[in-house]
Amino acid sequence: MPDRIYNFSPGPATLPYPVLEEAAKDIVNFNDKGIGLIELSHRSKEFMAVAEESEALIRELLAVPDNYKVLFLQGGASSQFFMIPMNLLGSGKKATYLNTGVWSKKAIKEAELFGDIEVAYSSQEAAFNRVPKDDEYNVDADSEYLYLVSNNTIYGTQFPDFPDKDVMLVCDMSSDIFSRPLDIKKFGIIFAGAQKNMGPAGVTVVIIRDDLLDKAADNVPTMLRYKTHADKDSMFNTPPTFAIYCVGRVMNWLKQQGGVAAIQKRNQEKAALVYSAIDDGEFYRGHAEKESRSLMNISFNLPTPELEAQFIAEAAAIGLDGLKGHRSIGGCRASIYNAFPREGVEKLVAFMVDFAGRNG
Repeated sequence: MPDRIYNFSPGPATLPYPVLEEAAKDIVNFNDKGIGLIELSHRSKEFMAVAEESEALIRELLAVPDNYKVLFLQGGASSQFFMIPMNLLGSGKKATYLNTGVWSKKAIKEAELFGDIEVAYSSQEAAFNRVPKDDEYNVDADSEYLYLVSNNTIYGTQFPDFPDKDVMLVCDMSSDIFSRPLDIKKFGIIFAGAQKNMGPAGVTVVIIRDDLLDKAADNVPTMLRYKTHADKDSMFNTPPTFAIYCVGRVMNWLKQQGGVAAIQKRNQEKAALVYSAIDDGEFYRGHAEKESRSLMNISFNLPTPELEAQFIAEAAAIGLDGLKGHRSIGGCRASIYNAFPREGVEKLVAFMVDFAGRNG
């Protein structure tokens, strides 16, 4: 592999290097056909095979049951903030939301346009430094679904376990999908933008239970109905072909790594290295409470903003890029998704120890 920096960006994020090499070839000459991947008709047998393989690998890696559709949609994960309530709610219908960060706040705002939204829990007053346990909130029996964001990129929090409530779950998994095994049957809808753990920006994967496809009211526009896309195998209009191809290649890479359970173990080990560097002294301070810590995004602060700026600049100078924290909380953030290499984490930890020693 040629000289490359370590990209700690929260997204678009690091992709497996073998996938980049394969895509670089196929974008010019796909399968030696004399035509580039992004020039192929989305209805050609060659691209249809690409889409089918991508879906099959998603189903295999997450053990998706047959009564769920896998859709490749556009508009980013943010479009799901309104598509979900637009399809599932309506006059007199209620849904429950957990407010654990910026993206859940945005989803709540959109959902309130379509139904009665109850916010059963919020950690906003604590700067979103934790996620709730099941006994900290209730869900009304007449709620159509319970909505949560499984991992919060900005604040570095993650649900260690999914809620165990007597209600259908709807989950934004944009920043931790495929990072750990999960029981799909607990969920009515799972969605995720590709640009963190699946591929490049441009496609959003939606996994939706069959019985929800007919929930939309008659006045929901055609393009915003899940059934429209399910009936046409995500080919109702021209899909983001390159992004779908890349998702398939990343899924193939993940399978070669041993699958989701194997990558979970690797993610736990990588995150433990960084959290140990944070906890071993008083120089660094993690933002998230320990029981809510994310394995994907690690947000932390130094004693002063000036030291944080110095830390980020010195890190970038040695190839540790993208460590600046989100503007809403400042500080630093290390995003270490599935494809982020362990050696990059080890180099960051060594730098953290050295920097603290020189400036503590």
